Amino acid sequence: MSRPHGAAGRMRIIGGRLKGLGLMPVPSGRRLRPTSARARTVLFDLLTHGPRGDLVTGSRVLELFAGTGSLSLEAVSRGAAHACLVENWPDACSVIERNIAKARVGEDVRLLRRDALRLGENPAESFDLLLLDPPYGAEVAGDAVSSALQGGWIGSGSIVACEASSALQMPGILLPLAERRTGSAWLVVAEVSAEIPMAEPTF
Repeated sequence: MSRPHGAAGRMRIIGGRLKGLGLMPVPSGRRLRPTSARARTVLFDLLTHGPRGDLVTGSRVLELFAGTGSLSLEAVSRGAAHACLVENWPDACSVIERNIAKARVGEDVRLLRRDALRLGENPAESFDLLLLDPPYGAEVAGDAVSSALQGGWIGSGSIVACEASSALQMPGILLPLAERRTGSAWLVVAEVSAEIPMAEPTF
């Protein structure tokens, strides 16, 4: 989620097999706004045409602070095998469920109602790609990555793609692959190092 908003605008999937599909927006009342179409376009260009090639097709995706689920649904539209969306705001969870149903991807996408900063242990295999766009003005990206690492949700070789409202200082555990600025958003794509230190990573 990026900047605060009043009335949310119409959102659509930008690319892939679901291109053009309209999505329900998050209700107003919190400092949230779904990742802009421009930011999503740039982010997925970095993920599909970056130095490591296509990092989306066939991947298992974890999205934190999912909001509307637009990032995960965009990934599934572009060939991701599976997505898990983490969100704990009830209104947003309701929107996510409706968007999953509208996209007819219930077999490939699931909602996990949980605090992104307190994920706990992952009972399954780790995810290939972590997407996150924390609430506007909340400097919690590093804490969220730390939570995912500690619980085994991501691990060595996993890709982290983040949008933030200010430039990010990448911790040693993340090896930067690409970085772009679009409007007021900073977009960063990085890879989890093969050697994971004991210290908690912070942005």
